Amino acid sequence: MKALQRPLVRTLLSRLKDSIPTLQIVVGPRQVGKTTAVRQVQERWSGPSHYASADLPSPPDAPWIVTQWQVARQAAMGRRKSLLILDEIQKIPRWGEVVKALYDEDRHSGAHVRAILLGSSSLHVQHGAQESLAGRFELHFFSHWTWPECRKAFHWSLDQWVYFGGYPGAAPLIRSPARWSQYISESLIESVLSRDILQMAPVQKPALLRQLFMLAMRAPSRILAFNKMLGQLQDAGNTTTLAHYLNLLGSAFLVSGLHQWTGGVLRARASIPKLVVWNNGLITALTGQDFLSSRRASADWGWLVENAVGAYLLNQLPKNSVHYWRQGDAEVDYIVERGKEILALEVKSGRTRYTQGLAIFKRHYPNAKTLIIGSGGVPLETFFSSPPLSWF
Repeated sequence: MKALQRPLVRTLLSRLKDSIPTLQIVVGPRQVGKTTAVRQVQERWSGPSHYASADLPSPPDAPWIVTQWQVARQAAMGRRKSLLILDEIQKIPRWGEVVKALYDEDRHSGAHVRAILLGSSSLHVQHGAQESLAGRFELHFFSHWTWPECRKAFHWSLDQWVYFGGYPGAAPLIRSPARWSQYISESLIESVLSRDILQMAPVQKPALLRQLFMLAMRAPSRILAFNKMLGQLQDAGNTTTLAHYLNLLGSAFLVSGLHQWTGGVLRARASIPKLVVWNNGLITALTGQDFLSSRRASADWGWLVENAVGAYLLNQLPKNSVHYWRQGDAEVDYIVERGKEILALEVKSGRTRYTQGLAIFKRHYPNAKTLIIGSGGVPLETFFSSPPLSWF
């Protein structure tokens, strides 16, 4: 089957042909097709190109970048533009400084190298870029697959996308649930935890980080205080450690803790987080409940649908623009900020709950736009087929 071409392919080709040779940096989760996309860019590139990946058992060091860059420079002799693609760049210590030196040398000498750098850890890639490459790069986020993409590529129903989550590499395995779950658990989750987090960041309590991840898988779209989390975890820790580990899980596109929206007032760092898993496939692969059983369990399915809405917002919107709201028993599932505009979203997904949150929020913030998703509101199919900002 021919690989689906995602919109970023056209964007990258356009930027690479621009007269300004900015570095194109692509970040996104593992196993969503970043490498496939840049290979499609490479196929459509009219000049010479060179691809290399740092995702090796023993990560290379800085001279590796220099070597790959020299290959691209040799191919760009004369007036030809050469394309260089470096995958999993965050694996290399101090990569930003090395790339900066090489990029500046090219600008001074007139070399015609165009570079795409890819990474699976937002925290490490963006830190390296912002620390060393100011004014030299454009950042692109490569999201998990949307339902329209999975429908087009795999003929999935919406319910299948809500359950399986849309990892393209795992899609052919859904007819064998045990095999699909094993693939997600071992090839994806374990790779991210061990290689993208534990090898890349100082984690003093690896067991605690893993327990926190598993807790989030059991409590998608729940609001949980850090102190309450500590009561459910075996390894000793404190709230500061948990907040740091949750940030690491978010940087690897596994789980994020949404902050409570407080009317534009600066949110406290101790804000009680709402746990949103970036892809529902992570949840269902670890629960042991098959697709049909999950669909019949209305309460569990309701949590999955609500988490799918939150994950869709995280994947499609700028960082730190998605929150939740709660006052007493009143709660709004998601709050989206766009400048001074506010959009409040309530998900009607089948689980029993207090239902006056949106009306109470509207009384407090009459200028806010509101949206009900699901029963009695915008159909789920319509919401997941529309850009979130189109609802403003």
